[in-house]
Amino acid sequence: MREILCSDITATVEELCVRAATVLTPDVALAIECAEEAEPSEAGRAALRDMVENFKCAASDGLPICQDTGMAVVFADVGQDVHITGGDFEEAVTEGVRRGYTNGYLRKSVVADPFRRVNTNDNTPPVIWTRIVPGDGLTLTVAPKGFGSENKSRMKMFLPSAKVGDFEDFIVETVRIAGADPCPPVIVGVGIGGTVEKAAHMAKLALARPIDRRNGDEFYADMERRTLEKINKLGIGPQGFGGRTTALAVNINAYAAHIAGTACVVNIGCHVTRHASCTL
Repeated sequence: MREILCSDITATVEELCVRAATVLTPDVALAIECAEEAEPSEAGRAALRDMVENFKCAASDGLPICQDTGMAVVFADVGQDVHITGGDFEEAVTEGVRRGYTNGYLRKSVVADPFRRVNTNDNTPPVIWTRIVPGDGLTLTVAPKGFGSENKSRMKMFLPSAKVGDFEDFIVETVRIAGADPCPPVIVGVGIGGTVEKAAHMAKLALARPIDRRNGDEFYADMERRTLEKINKLGIGPQGFGGRTTALAVNINAYAAHIAGTACVVNIGCHVTRHASCTL
């Protein structure tokens, strides 16, 4: 049994909050740079060029890539041979978010209640997803989620008679309806199967998958490629200025489904879909 201190968890989450907000992951950064070279639209190229300059300046100056530093989503893979000591795990994560957003001078965007809407002034509470996994490690991933893209999420229940093309059409339609609002080029996270909340969780997790890594099942990898091609024929383009770079990737996660239906959730990430991870 390996012990991990809550104080170490707090310090790690604090660092991840700042890193995720200021340093774009290499896979997304490279995709935007490549898109700038390939984009046929002059306005689209200019928008992509500004994006490249922005994320490079953010990393070098330690500033947020985007003014919306998001609601903190924390994925925790907890090894079954880990004993967390020195406090409460969720309180330790929450304190890490509080320190990260306060000490990192990141915008605080969380309100304590969806109707009374009083700002908590420290961006807590975060959304915490915990999974028990084999081993004696603890992997933490902080994925700040801005709401220009989050607001464009959609869910649909499909009948068992639905074809693969019906799911692809729903994903493409979701991006078309979103238009320029989620700051394209977007990354599209998709969860298919399970129950509604399982599909939503899978869609969010899909946004944290490297965009240069396709689904390990070739059936879904082909579905990802086809859907991405369809999306990039919509003509929305970077920041909605037109062109063929509307999305950088479509990441699909799937799970077992009930005989009576299949849940599908689409969660859109903007061109600065952010996440940072560390294993203790």
